[in-house]
Amino acid sequence: MSIKVPDDLPQLAHLTSPEHPWPLRLLSAKIGEYVAKMSRLWVEGEVIQLNRRANARVQFFTLADLEEKMTITCKIWSHNLPPTISEGSRVIIAAKPDFWTGNGSLSLQVDEIRTVGVGDLLARIEQLKVKLAAEGLFDPAKKKPLPFLPRKIGLICGRNTQAMHDVVENVQRRWAAARFEIREVQVQGAGAVDAMIPALQELDAIDDVDVIVLARGGGSVEDLFPFSDERLVRAAFSATTPIVSAIGHEPDSPVLDFVADFRASTPTDAAKNIVPDVGEERQGLTTTVRRGRIAVDHLLDLALSELATLRARPSLTHPEAMVDNRAEDLANLREWSHVHIRRILDSHVTALEAELGRLRTLSPLSTLKRGYAVIRTEDGLVGSVAGVAVGAAARATLHDGTLDMTIDHVTKG
Repeated sequence: MSIKVPDDLPQLAHLTSPEHPWPLRLLSAKIGEYVAKMSRLWVEGEVIQLNRRANARVQFFTLADLEEKMTITCKIWSHNLPPTISEGSRVIIAAKPDFWTGNGSLSLQVDEIRTVGVGDLLARIEQLKVKLAAEGLFDPAKKKPLPFLPRKIGLICGRNTQAMHDVVENVQRRWAAARFEIREVQVQGAGAVDAMIPALQELDAIDDVDVIVLARGGGSVEDLFPFSDERLVRAAFSATTPIVSAIGHEPDSPVLDFVADFRASTPTDAAKNIVPDVGEERQGLTTTVRRGRIAVDHLLDLALSELATLRARPSLTHPEAMVDNRAEDLANLREWSHVHIRRILDSHVTALEAELGRLRTLSPLSTLKRGYAVIRTEDGLVGSVAGVAVGAAARATLHDGTLDMTIDHVTKG
C-alpha cells in the first residue's frame, strides 16, 4: 500500500528543498515502502557472527563480504538454521530485504540457508589461478631470489602454533644467530585474511627484514582457504621482500604457493631453505681453504720449475759470453769499415791525381816553362805586334817571375 504524502509537503523526493523538506519519518516510511517491494533473492557471503540462543524462535547472525568489508544483519527461524552452520561458514541464503523504520536499519529475513560446497570453492580457486596466471603473477621471471643469509626473518603464523616452533627451532638449529620478527595472527576462518594482510605489509616495511615466511602446519581444505584469497595473494605479489609459502599441505596447493617467491612443503622445509647450515658452511670453508692451498702450492712448484729452467739457460749461466760475442762483432765491423774507407779514399786520390795531371797539362804554366812568356802593356795583353808602339813600357810574365821592359824596336813578321 502506497504511503500518502500530505498535501502541504512535496509529493516526490526531488521536489524537496530547504524551505520544504520531508520529515525523517516520511523518508523512513518511503524507504521501507521501497524495500518492501523488493523480491526474494539469493545472496552469498561468510558468516562472521553467530550466537545461537537456546530456546529462541529466531536466530541472528552477520553476513559479510570480506573482500569489500561489507556486513549485514540476518535473522532466521531457528528451525531453518542447520547445526552445521557456524562462524566462518561460506553460505548462500534465500532472503527478503527488510527495513526497520524505527532506527533506519536494513536487514535480511532469511528463509533458507546453504553452505557453499568445498567443490564449489575449489572450482573458484581454479578460476582465480587462471585469472592470476594470465596477469603474470605466476611468472618465474618475476620471482625474487632468497637472500643467502637474511639479517632478520619475518614470520607470520598462528598464535603459539607448532608451525612457529618448527620454523624458529629449525632455523636456529642451522644458524644460531638468526633473528626473527614474528607476527602471531589468525590464519584460519573468518578474519584470517584481514589479519594476515596488515602483518605482511608491516613486515615488508621493516628495512632489515630480508625474507617473510607465511607458515601453517597443514589442515583441511577448508582451513587453507584464506591462503587462496585474492586479496592476500595480491598483497604477497606486491611485497618487495621475498615471500616464502610454508603452508604444510599435500596434495592441494593454495594460490599463495604459485605467487610466493619460494614454495616450501612444510615449515621445517622453509627453515632449511631460508638460512644456511653453519656446519655445512664451515665444512665448505675448510674444503675451499684446503683446495686453495693445494692450488697455491701447485702454482709455486710450477713457478720454481720455470725459474730453474730460465736460470739454466746459457744467457744466465755465462752472461759475459753475450758481451764477448758482441765485442768480436764490433771489432770485425770496425776493421771492415777501416778497410772499406781506405779503399774508397785511395780510389778518390787516384782519380784526383789524374784530374790534377790533366789540369796541369792544360795550365799556361806548363807552356811558360817551355820558354814562352806572356807580355802585357798598359793597353792590356799583347797578342800582336801591331798593337805595340815603340818606346812603350811592357811586362813579360815567365813561369817563375816577371820582367819589366821597354819596347825599342818592332819588327813585323
